[in-house]
Amino acid sequence: MPKWGKLSYAQKKTVSTVGMLMQKTEMVHDGARIGVAVSGGVDSFVLIKTMLIRQAIIPINIELMVLHVNPGFDPDSHHPLTDWCIENGVPSHIELTNYGPSAHGPENRSKSACFFCSRLRRKRLFELCDQYSLTHLAIGHTADDLVTTFHMNMEQNGRIQGLSANESFFKGKLHMIRPALMLEKKFIKAAARQWELPIWKNNCPSNDATKRSYIYERLQEEWNKNPVTRNNTFNALRRWQLDLNMKKQ
Repeated sequence: MPKWGKLSYAQKKTVSTVGMLMQKTEMVHDGARIGVAVSGGVDSFVLIKTMLIRQAIIPINIELMVLHVNPGFDPDSHHPLTDWCIENGVPSHIELTNYGPSAHGPENRSKSACFFCSRLRRKRLFELCDQYSLTHLAIGHTADDLVTTFHMNMEQNGRIQGLSANESFFKGKLHMIRPALMLEKKFIKAAARQWELPIWKNNCPSNDATKRSYIYERLQEEWNKNPVTRNNTFNALRRWQLDLNMKKQ
């Protein structure tokens, strides 16, 4: 039996779906140095756990490193992640910032605190990737994020655009990858419970009060009326996004 033990259905689904997308899009290469952005939420925590299993399975050598930028609402919230990384032998860079309070303060003149904070955090993640000579930055976006982003872009911005599984930045020096982009959140939540990951609550005052959460809740209401439309929506957008990424290879 492998060192991670026997996997449940949700865990197998998580590991295999991530592996499928990594393989079909040629997401990583031998010698890749991957920084995994872990916020402490369920998606990113399951991603690093899954990537550790994939690292042991795939026939190439890759390195993994946890990157965590604490937005500053709770200076101690990242301690469970620090302990988990030590216990699992995962290198990490974990730092405390004031991005969250600043985004909700007077220095933010934009309308969206989330945009302000996420822009600062992404900039810092790019800087850390450069500092540690990382070739990839892995983000924990899921199929649910793909569906929501597609509808947001269509309704808010008037364009048809989803989330790329593999994006190139800085003239190819860094690739932002989304290994869990084809995976539904219901499997991620189940796998997280079964792995007993030390996930902590998002204490941002804007949590669940954004345009993204509003659109997702509205979609959920429609899907509850007709569950078939949910499956059709997810399957259609996953095939569309996967086709786009494979054409880029």
